[in-house]
Amino acid sequence: MGGIQRPLPRARQRGGLPGGGRRVARRAAGGGQVSEPTRADICVVAVAETFRGDGEILCNPIGTTPMLGGRLARATFEPALVMTDGYATFTASNLAPGVDPYRSDGDRPVGVDAVVETWNPYPQMFTVLWNGKRHVMMGATQVDRYGNQNIACIGEWRQPRAQLLGFRGAPGNTINHTTSYWVPNHSPKVLVEQVSVVTGVGYDRAAELGPVASRFHEIRRVVTNLAVLDFETPDHRMRLRSVHPGVTVDEVVEATGFELVVPDDVPESRPPTPEELEIIAALDPSGLRLREVAG
Repeated sequence: MGGIQRPLPRARQRGGLPGGGRRVARRAAGGGQVSEPTRADICVVAVAETFRGDGEILCNPIGTTPMLGGRLARATFEPALVMTDGYATFTASNLAPGVDPYRSDGDRPVGVDAVVETWNPYPQMFTVLWNGKRHVMMGATQVDRYGNQNIACIGEWRQPRAQLLGFRGAPGNTINHTTSYWVPNHSPKVLVEQVSVVTGVGYDRAAELGPVASRFHEIRRVVTNLAVLDFETPDHRMRLRSVHPGVTVDEVVEATGFELVVPDDVPESRPPTPEELEIIAALDPSGLRLREVAG
């Protein structure tokens, strides 16, 4: 990645799948056709699409569905993406969520299919962050129409009703490099008129803060269990980009706590290809994504 102090070592082939590179087909019981995509599969593909065109940057999705989407993108249309194991290792291979590339289980390494590219200690991650060579997908307990995110608390911040994660790296992420959000439960309690406290900086606040906050600021997408949203409007208000199959525009509008920008023609989110379904199944053989998104 350009901008990092020293070049990363490269494996000969990147983006391999669990199981020695074999792609495992998803078939119905008894050996039938590849199954129809679930809503969770649609969400994984929608997440993958947020990384389209990124090239050689650190793809840093946080959570099960974001991680699967990032690894799907690298296994298909964005092979130059740099991925982590979720901690401090850059891996050339696409591991299933939760696989430790170093830990062994008896005689067989749990991460037997892992190809480690480099160790990425915490201080070096800040070098990547400050150079802007990173696209992170975070969660959002609350997000508003301009992309301001809250993961710190609910209620008046001086005496909140609920304490959450805290600010974490959200402020630095949002003003230094591309950020997207994953919302597994699209509701008016999450997509709100005003967040309780701003952790991730949205477009309105970035503009108010001036070039120091806005020059590298990009909130690219919000992917939810119902739809894909973006900020490609003149004033950067949230826009409905697509609805997932089986979801109507009215359902998305009703589940949103502020007025969305709704184009005259809203397409459906694209379904996974048969190849992508096979890759998703290989990346998530235990079906963790189905626990996050039903349907």
